[in-house]
Amino acid sequence: MCATCGCSGDETVKFSLHGNGEPPGGMHYRALSADGAGRQHGLGFSRAHHHEHDMTVPGTDARTVELEAQILGKNQAIAERNRAWLAERGILALNLVSSPGAGKTTLLERTLNDLKRDHRIAVVEGDQATANDAERIRATGVTAVQINTGTGCHLEADMLERALAMLRPESSSLLLIENVGNLVCPALFDLGERAKVVIFSVTEGEDKPLKYPHMFRAATVMILSKSDLLPHVRFDVERAVANARTVNPSLAVLPLSAYSGEGMAEWYAWLDQGLARIAQHLA
Repeated sequence: MCATCGCSGDETVKFSLHGNGEPPGGMHYRALSADGAGRQHGLGFSRAHHHEHDMTVPGTDARTVELEAQILGKNQAIAERNRAWLAERGILALNLVSSPGAGKTTLLERTLNDLKRDHRIAVVEGDQATANDAERIRATGVTAVQINTGTGCHLEADMLERALAMLRPESSSLLLIENVGNLVCPALFDLGERAKVVIFSVTEGEDKPLKYPHMFRAATVMILSKSDLLPHVRFDVERAVANARTVNPSLAVLPLSAYSGEGMAEWYAWLDQGLARIAQHLA
């Protein structure tokens, strides 16, 4: 699956739809294999352009570098098709990335419960195994596609393409993508999202942005999660933010707690601004 991280392509990537009622149009979907067997249909995309990634390790074998370039190039072409399809429909797609346990799913649950009455929302869940997170999303009343990547440690653009074919998100809606918990490979693989949102919890070290600079550089906003735990942990917020902005000076920072609700209003305002900008481009 990935020459960069050594993911194996032997295991099947599995897709499952979790929601209340039938998918749009009454269509039913089955599990799809990694090579696309059983795929329902394409999405009718057009143009593509390439974003450069320079993450090659010095001294890497030339054949490995060439294979990496081929993988990333193919992924980027599909990502641009996804991006065009989403833009044509005014869908704000956000790629949520973090270490395992940083609070992505809890943030999603709170966000969905608070916003589902006023916004049309769909979710893509990425995990190596289990449908636990998709079932948590379904409990909110929002439809989700669960992607189990097997040995893969990140989502890829073709996986999102197939998830979109299953979800068929409505125009002028919000699509939230929870990537596999990993701060390395998801930084390389563009899915076609509008922005990456990195979740960084106060239970982690303040130097996390310096240890994983590619991810924080690729992100548009950093959510500093679990802020309700600050009285109980040794975590220097100012130092953490300074480290993040050393890597990415333009990074927006939103401290919040999905548990207590602190800071959630600012997160929702940021989402509303993104939806408004897309609506202006469609007008």
